[in-house]
Amino acid sequence: MQVSQFFSHQAGRHIEVPLRRLARFGVGDVVRHKMFDFRGVVFDIDPTFANSEEWYEAIPQDIRPERDQPYYHLFAESDDAYYVAYVSQQNLTGDGIGGPVDHPNIAEMFDEFVDGRYVMHPGLTH
Repeated sequence: MQVSQFFSHQAGRHIEVPLRRLARFGVGDVVRHKMFDFRGVVFDIDPTFANSEEWYEAIPQDIRPERDQPYYHLFAESDDAYYVAYVSQQNLTGDGIGGPVDHPNIAEMFDEFVDGRYVMHPGLTH
């Protein structure tokens, strides 16, 4: 398998990642956490775990996800809070049919909610 390296500013370290990785979700997709009661909108994707060791070790070992999978940055909401979440692919399921998410930062990156997903502002797409 060919690998590449990227620097994770959040973790402050170089991380080896496969040159190709299939992500189940894309930027703008609405997802739901499988174990915890929150939903979110994907705004960035890491091809493999790229957060700090402290963050990873803080997850109880019996539910700690594998590192070698995509991780998603989400504008997340629960019944009583808005926040940014970092979640492994194995812990997410699609939830576009659940309707839009009300996170206040969504308008910074996305325009409208169409067919179960958010459309990025034209100036932010490649």
